[in-house]
Parts: sequence; structure tokens; C-alpha cells
Amino acid sequence: MNWSVRPESFATPDATRLRRAYYAEVAGRYWRRPATEAEIDEGLAGDPPDHLTPPTGEFVVGRYGGQGGGPRVAASCGGVRMLDTATAELTRVYVSPATRRTGGGAALLAGLEEAARRLGARRLVLDTRLDLVEARGLYVGYGFREIPAYSSGPYKEIWYGKELTVSTGR
Repeated sequence: MNWSVRPESFATPDATRLRRAYYAEVAGRYWRRPATEAEIDEGLAGDPPDHLTPPTGEFVVGRYGGQGGGPRVAASCGGVRMLDTATAELTRVYVSPATRRTGGGAALLAGLEEAARRLGARRLVLDTRLDLVEARGLYVGYGFREIPAYSSGPYKEIWYGKELTVSTGR
């Protein structure tokens, strides 16, 4: 695995590019057509950091590559925000299509899990849509289990949760 995942500002050029790609993919799937640049701009305008900085949360960017001295490319991102003193929510979890199936999803989730632990969380939760089957498979493969709804909204169709252990393992 040649991934590194580290905290990064929500607003860096790499984080912004990844958030745009995330929004383009999830919106395009929902609308069943490619999202336009204007639609992506509009969607991101309504996408504030939502407490994604310590002590209420954290945003991370994953970088892939670097074999043979080559550059590491920003290829994944995600955020974790505290919902209460023990529960953190994952949000904006994204791995670029070109780097899927390279271990990036697991590396990203591990980085987000560590961020949640640093913030004091003992449990992770998330919501997603049923059509995001790759994401749902990643979550279940990483130990998340379906839980009752803890939130509502038009894009929230299934909820997952995972208890965090004290160790840094899965």
C-alpha cells in the first residue's frame, strides 16, 4: 500500500479539487447525468466546513503513489465531525475512481478513525444513499454495520455505525 492520509485544511487546492470531484460524482449519480460546473459550484457553496477543524472535527486528504520517487497525488478525502462527546460522524468520504481498489478506501477510513479517536470519539456513524454501492461495500468491509436512522434528509437512505476500539487497528 502506498497511501498516506493526513489532516489538511478543507480549503486547500487539493482538498477543494477532491470535494468538487466528490460532489460531481454523487450528484451525477443521483441525477443520472453528469453534473455541470455551475451545479458543482452551487453545491459546494452550500457545503461549509461544518466544524471540520479541531476540536469539533477534522478533514483529511489521502495521497497515493510515490513509487520510484514519483509524485504523490491527492486522491482521497473525508471529514469527521463530533456529534456529541462520544460520537463522530464521517462525511464527504471520497476516493478517486482512478485509485479505487488500491487500498485507498481502507487507508482513508483508518485515517478518519484515528482523527475521530484524537477528538475523543468512541463511536463512528455515517449516512449514505443506497445507490452508492461501492461506498457501502467499503464501510461494511471495514467493520461498519447498519444502524437505525440517527438523522433525516433527502439523501440519507441508510445509516452505519462502528464502535471504536482503544487500539489503532481495525
